[in-house]
Amino acid sequence: MMRNLDITTLRSFVAVADTGGVTRAAGFLHLTQSAVSMQLKRLEELLGLELLDRSARTIALTASGDQLLTYARRMVALNDELIGRLTHQAFEGEVILGVPHDIVYPLIPRVMQRFNAAYPRVKVKLFSSNSTELKAQYARGDCDLILTTEAASTPDSETICQLPLVWVGAQNGITWRQTPLRIAFCRQCLFRPRVIEALDRADLQWDMMVDSERDLAIEATVSADLAVQAVLEGTEPAHLARIDHGGALPELPVYMVNLYGGELGRSEIIVELANLIRQTFESFGGRHLKAVG
Repeated sequence: MMRNLDITTLRSFVAVADTGGVTRAAGFLHLTQSAVSMQLKRLEELLGLELLDRSARTIALTASGDQLLTYARRMVALNDELIGRLTHQAFEGEVILGVPHDIVYPLIPRVMQRFNAAYPRVKVKLFSSNSTELKAQYARGDCDLILTTEAASTPDSETICQLPLVWVGAQNGITWRQTPLRIAFCRQCLFRPRVIEALDRADLQWDMMVDSERDLAIEATVSADLAVQAVLEGTEPAHLARIDHGGALPELPVYMVNLYGGELGRSEIIVELANLIRQTFESFGGRHLKAVG
């Protein structure tokens, strides 16, 4: 007998996988926690498979759940695209989103993909620069929403995530063991003064190996094991590795990911994009702070 999957249950399943829990998924979907749990149970009963590993403190996908997730994303996206194309009330227009270079990955592509699936007629134009330039762009009205990485919250922004800085270097690199410590930073990087302050406070000699306007020059130098750099945990490129220095290097401060422009009263489509950014970053920040806490 042919069985039919329900888009609502698939949407709940995708939301749980993306947000990392039933409670966050319920908030994102504007449903009760029990409603989301019931939909997941109904989906598992329909397929005759366990999709979630509930034995750990946090929910994880089983092998079957991982396999289903790929199909579920496509089915939900196709459903939303069809509704968007056939519905006269579909949103249209453009939203300009500004994001610092250092937090574009891994989350912003996920945000844009999910937003496009829900609002296929809305174009999200991504602008990437340093936080100082982004705030200037926002002040001029050139961006609808921006994210920044700053040392503190500000009165005109909303802190949606906190992440610690960590030391990263080349895979299996050894340059971090050498004295003076060779570091690499962009000139406009807001992390730079606080990292140097931490090194000076620890009485560690250092040498600025690269002082560039381009992130690619920094990454190339660090990848070659000619220097180390500091990045927000969880945002390090796949070709670099977090340095397990065992206390040989100073601990680094926590930075705020601040959202500007997401307050109520803006256009509905901007508010929806802001909500999706909040959900994605809050889940990401909570996991990474627990890992180091």
